[in-house]
Amino acid sequence: MFDPGRTPMAPQTRSSGPSDAPARPTISIVGGGASGTLTAAHLLRVSRDTDLRVVLHESGPAPARGLAYSTTDTRHLLNVRTRDMSGLADEPGHLVAWAERTGAPADPVGFLPRATYARYLGDLLRDLDAHTGGRLEVRREEVRDVAPRDGGGYAVQGTRGRTDADAVVLAYGNLPSATLRAGGDELPAAPWHLPSAWDVEALRALPADARVVLVGSGLTAVDAAITLLGDEPAREVVMVSRSGRLPLDHLPQPCSTSWVRPVPEEARTADALAAHVREQVERARRSGVCWRSVVDGLRGWNQRLWLRLDHDERRRFLAHHARDWEVARHRMAPGVAATIAEHRRTGRLRLLGGGLTSVADLGATVRVGLAGGEELEVDAVVNCTGPCPDLDRATLPVVAALRDRGLLAADPLGLGVDCRTDGRVVGRDGVARDDLLVVGPPRKGVLWETTAVPEIRAQAAELAVRLVAEVTATGAEGERALARR
Repeated sequence: MFDPGRTPMAPQTRSSGPSDAPARPTISIVGGGASGTLTAAHLLRVSRDTDLRVVLHESGPAPARGLAYSTTDTRHLLNVRTRDMSGLADEPGHLVAWAERTGAPADPVGFLPRATYARYLGDLLRDLDAHTGGRLEVRREEVRDVAPRDGGGYAVQGTRGRTDADAVVLAYGNLPSATLRAGGDELPAAPWHLPSAWDVEALRALPADARVVLVGSGLTAVDAAITLLGDEPAREVVMVSRSGRLPLDHLPQPCSTSWVRPVPEEARTADALAAHVREQVERARRSGVCWRSVVDGLRGWNQRLWLRLDHDERRRFLAHHARDWEVARHRMAPGVAATIAEHRRTGRLRLLGGGLTSVADLGATVRVGLAGGEELEVDAVVNCTGPCPDLDRATLPVVAALRDRGLLAADPLGLGVDCRTDGRVVGRDGVARDDLLVVGPPRKGVLWETTAVPEIRAQAAELAVRLVAEVTATGAEGERALARR
């Protein structure tokens, strides 16, 4: 169907040398974490019989790691069961089969280490590349800019050179956390200030008897506490957040999800959706069914329910219901939850609501003020607040460049990138581009549920089918145009 806000991909010819032969059709993927790796994998899979070139730009040492899976601590576990984490939606047993073949833990209802999952994604990409003719190029570089080219396509400028691409997929994942503040002021750069909870080596380098404040109480903070307290028995951790709530836990065995009733069509407000969930949880309780069956049973509905809500209702959901949903939806693996509970029982881990109220730099240590008036001298304050969705504050070079050029804009809720539900980026002018797409977490404002692998792999598969058809058709038109000269 014609979309008046859509910029079609223009047919183009490109010189690749003195022969004036057309270059191979090329898709560049900016970011090589889970989102970028799954996108590359599906492009290779879909384009098996074409001459398509896939270029994956990743500044880290290898694809598939990103923030989520770069950890070296094997106690950091996935929070989704192995059976649900296949990189290929049409082959749900693919990850379990890989685990059995490689000697990794293969329990379908278990929870793999994050580092093991990174190895799986890397193997998946390498195998697909080998089986489809070696058409993947991994460029170890940071992309600084993506600029439109005359005649169509983009010049992708990285720290190692330029790549000309017919289409670009932005797969940079979650943006870094916002800088911590206390009393209205940003925390200074200091030895005690750890701006990233993902820096496992920095956590491990803290004193063996360190007292540490973790700002945030989500899954990122849980992983940081697992490392800090698991490495050294004399350490203590204070976890602070606005809500003072931890994620809830998975049970060792999954609950049935077939029991849940569909959400009524007339439920089109945030309060109505919340009331439906509460009613289903109460119905489950009366029947002896776990509340988790309600949350998990609604997973297939979540994006459709979000799309039902208008802008004001989405804002109301974020203000009044989002945290309740998140602690129930994004749960801890059973073993992780048991470890955290034991640390709390022994007093080595405390959880407080309200966050930081003040900091006083003491040089090697810091005195922090906590809600309720308590003050502590601690060895470190660690930022565990999770990604900052504010595109206008983003410092990632490629995001800043596209934003400043007007090709990238924040979605109306400030949760990510303004785009269509299929990932086509909407620029400041309101036009959606067929050849500039976003996958994964940056779609959150449009889809809400877009940060977990089951959703990302579906996006990657859908995007791959459409992009391959469009890019290869564009290349064919270019060849015909040259032949007519």
